[in-house]
Amino acid sequence: MITLAVDCMGGDHGPGVTLPACRNFLERHLDANLLLVGLSESLASFAHERARLVAATEVVGMDDPIEVALRRKKDSSMRVAIAQVKDGAAQAAVSAGNTGALMAIARYLLKTLDGIDRPAIAAQIPNAKGTGTTVLDLGANVDCSAEHLFQFAVMGSALVSVLNSNDGPTVGLLNIGEEAIKGSDTIKLAAELLRAAASQGDLNFYGNVEGNDIFKGTTDIVVCDGFVGNVALKTSEGLATMMGNFIKLEFSRNFLTKIAGMAAYPVLKAFKNRMDHRCYNGAALLGLRGLVFKSHGSADVFAFGQALNRAYDAVQHNLLDRVQARIAHAAPLLTPAQPIAEPSATALTH
Repeated sequence: MITLAVDCMGGDHGPGVTLPACRNFLERHLDANLLLVGLSESLASFAHERARLVAATEVVGMDDPIEVALRRKKDSSMRVAIAQVKDGAAQAAVSAGNTGALMAIARYLLKTLDGIDRPAIAAQIPNAKGTGTTVLDLGANVDCSAEHLFQFAVMGSALVSVLNSNDGPTVGLLNIGEEAIKGSDTIKLAAELLRAAASQGDLNFYGNVEGNDIFKGTTDIVVCDGFVGNVALKTSEGLATMMGNFIKLEFSRNFLTKIAGMAAYPVLKAFKNRMDHRCYNGAALLGLRGLVFKSHGSADVFAFGQALNRAYDAVQHNLLDRVQARIAHAAPLLTPAQPIAEPSATALTH
């Protein structure tokens, strides 16, 4: 049986979304158990033979500073859920709460894997191929060294190989151009590390890629710092929203545009569904000694269910062991990164 710990209080909607999503998940996964973590009065109405309620007395707010979440709210639903992973009661934790707080608490409780300086947030961004491009980092590390970017590539390769059944996912390094002479010194050094790793079979390095390659699906994985990655993530979400609003607009104009809109509706709807970020909800916090998945704070029932599915798949396919194995194989190249300022982990709050 696979057991997930769920922070039922996190996100913009709390139990109003997380509990229905948990019920749907249990109906679809007969080999799964859930530990539902939250305020007792908020979860009392939920009953299922494969779900157990774990009480917490505090909730981390979406706007809570990291210090408050980490040092003052020691019995929050977020912290208690991650503690279930640390203690071995659950194999993964899922939360839609404050991203900065989630990363800080997970890193404090679970610690990082040997060879990894900083955890990274990895998630899929929908692309034109109808699949998803896995991008990392998405906001945990604003300032990154070349070594950090290389570590992200190793972890991202393990993630995609597990969740997408792809033994040799291609890795692209985000740059201002494809040419090797372009980019900052950090990017150039990261490319050298990635080429060296590719030469000894640690990963499949495609080369430099540009921002549009994320949406074209040129590579399976795109590596970048958290500032750029977060911008790309929010851009993809904006595109999906814009397409939905466009479809609605075409059906609200005059008779002729309504007719034209009806003719184009199947194509427009298919494109909207392909770009629907809800289908790709569930970001992995990679580099920790335990599995933690982050749902978008505004996720609805369907989207939060997708985050649960990703956590389930990660456990089922031994993601943590696969990440550790890849890191161990790449150990000679995983030299400690040069010290730079610690990330604030607040780029993503929702």
